[in-house]
Amino acid sequence: MTDTLLLALLICFAALLYSSVGHAGASGYLAAMALFGLAPEVMKPTALVLNLVVATVGTIRYARAGCFVWEVFWPFAIVSVPLAFLGGALSLPVSAYKIVLGGVLLFAAWRLAFQQSGSASAEAKPVSLPLALVLGAAIGFLSGLTGVGGGIFLSPLLLFLGWADTRKTAGVSVVFILVNSVAGLLGHLTGVQQVPRAIVWWAPAALAGGLIGAELGSRRLTPITMRRMLAIVLVVAGVKMLLTR
Repeated sequence: MTDTLLLALLICFAALLYSSVGHAGASGYLAAMALFGLAPEVMKPTALVLNLVVATVGTIRYARAGCFVWEVFWPFAIVSVPLAFLGGALSLPVSAYKIVLGGVLLFAAWRLAFQQSGSASAEAKPVSLPLALVLGAAIGFLSGLTGVGGGIFLSPLLLFLGWADTRKTAGVSVVFILVNSVAGLLGHLTGVQQVPRAIVWWAPAALAGGLIGAELGSRRLTPITMRRMLAIVLVVAGVKMLLTR
């Protein structure tokens, strides 16, 4: 029970930080579960469920703020959703899963610690449909396979390619995370059908963190020190994944 409650606190902390910048926090949840030694078959569905909770809060918030752009969203989502379902239905060998997840966590740590919010040009460029389809397919499959929602990959791409400004990137990313998490979880349940009972503790913790983070984000706070603290956790968890195969 002590471990369950400690993990709930870490999940709440991750949800707070990620939701403040328009993400759902899957990489943070996965890192926390890795530190507590949870099995891969438990980590993936748990992260997806928690993603659903926090991404729903974020979707409502950003949609009401007028930050969601359908024209940017659909070229990625149309292929990412079925491939997230496929990735969710697959179960990698434990050693392979830890390698892939370790790499994802280290990438997320780099993004969280060193990348600022970024900015795009004042006038967004039109989305390239062929490129968006390819990128959406890759991100969707990786999302379902590992349990991340994909926002950690989509956000920098949208900004780098100039397809959306910072606020619209956050709005598109959080909805993208939501639909991919639904697809990945459904794919997982069709194959393994396992979600841990402790989710009854962790889901409310994620919800509380998501609500607080959404409020912080709406006030434009940038808790850079807290983000870098979480990045340290991601690095430790990522290294642990890579070294304990």
